[in-house]
Order: sequence, then structure tokens, then C-alpha cells
Amino acid sequence: MKTDNTEIIRKDLGERLRKARGKAKLTQIEVAALAGVDANYYARIERGKGNPSFEKLHSIMKALKMESFKIK
Repeated sequence: MKTDNTEIIRKDLGERLRKARGKAKLTQIEVAALAGVDANYYARIERGKGNPSFEKLHSIMKALKMESFKIK
């Protein structure tokens, strides 16, 4: 069962990834390919619907050349 807080966290993560992708000038398909994840799965993460494992999130952040981000 999801809590409201989980939904907020997922949406915040998706927004941050979308902004980093825009800054990197990459498409969702390109990020997914670089990170080794399915493009539809990556799109779900950006929409706040996916729940990536730590390992998948790390791969995505490496693809986007993100070192870290602050937690609100």
C-alpha cells in the first residue's frame, strides 16, 4: 500500500530526472539505452509511477551524469 509520502517522493524523483535529462539534451530512449533499462520503464519513473531499485537509479544517474541531488 502506497502512502501519500511515497507518491510525493516518486513524483519529485521523476521531476528531477526529467530536468537532468533536459539539461543533458537526451531523449527518454537515449537515457534508457545508456542506463540499460527499458524505455517504457524509464518513462514511468519520470512520471512518478515507477519504483526503481537503487541499482537502476544509480545506472540512470550515471547515464545523466548526475553526481547526486539534495533531498527536500
